[in-house]
Amino acid sequence: MFAALVMVFVNKAVLNSSPDVPLLFLFIQLIIAVLLLHATAAFSARIEIPRLDLHVARKLVPVVTVNIVGLVFNTLCLRDVEASFFQIARGLVLPLTIAVSSTTTQTAPPGRVLVAAGIVATGFFVGIAPEGGLPSAAVPSTLGLFYGVLSALFIAIHSVLVKASLPHCNNSTIQLAYWTNAGSAVIVLPFMLLNREPAKVVAMMADAEWNMKVFVWGSLITGFFGFLLCIAGLLSIKVTSPITHMFSSAARSVIQTLLGVGLFHDVLTINRVVSLVVISSGTMYYTWVKSQEGPPPARPVDLEAIGNGDRHRKEEEVLWQAPEKDSERTD
Repeated sequence: MFAALVMVFVNKAVLNSSPDVPLLFLFIQLIIAVLLLHATAAFSARIEIPRLDLHVARKLVPVVTVNIVGLVFNTLCLRDVEASFFQIARGLVLPLTIAVSSTTTQTAPPGRVLVAAGIVATGFFVGIAPEGGLPSAAVPSTLGLFYGVLSALFIAIHSVLVKASLPHCNNSTIQLAYWTNAGSAVIVLPFMLLNREPAKVVAMMADAEWNMKVFVWGSLITGFFGFLLCIAGLLSIKVTSPITHMFSSAARSVIQTLLGVGLFHDVLTINRVVSLVVISSGTMYYTWVKSQEGPPPARPVDLEAIGNGDRHRKEEEVLWQAPEKDSERTD
């Protein structure tokens, strides 16, 4: 929770001071995460850095591409909306995750899952409903909301692709995290250069009003805490129950909103309070519903009877049929 809060507010501070270089800021975070994974692997046998394998890299192109596109929209959304409104702007993560998962598996979600998705969607629309009397700076831009919806959509697609990508990484989430961070840095690099963001930083250095320390320290802090967030997320899923995890996420949303009001003087309205309560309630109800489900029976598949060309595909089908508990959490 602490790592996630630091990430949001330091990101917001940097984007407020340097709004024209979001891709360079993101690129630095990704590189720091990769370097810290290497450093950690040197001292811990539990952190295994994967070998460079072009065959594996090609297999992971979809999940890495979706990840970086989602991160870009996430960053742009945070830049264009208030920190206290950020959770609302991305409020459709759960409904979109359910929709993408159902489309992929070609199965209809249970009624109670649809109720949970409806509650969360209602909270989102309450939060974005126009309100009178707001100062112009507090009114979320249409583009910021658009970025938020796209961020939620790509998070949903990413959660589905992760399940299909883990077998290519020896079912190691650390190896997948390494491939994702390194691959995302490679993908974002040319777009950062095309946007001339390094040149923009050089130009800003000549501006006496630009606070370079915010950008430098913000990049270092978010890179470090982004790495910690990756590790903390894995540990949280490992040692807590889904219900505990979701209550933690709900509490973080409340703290994030209060900090946004206190640190950035964000405007807190009744609509936004109701929206956060409804979104958190729907998400926790969904988690409770999933915790009550028994593990679905896995259909037996005789891998030895399958030709080599189809074996890996069938192994992925078995993974899709395995019980899903912690893997279906949304952040």
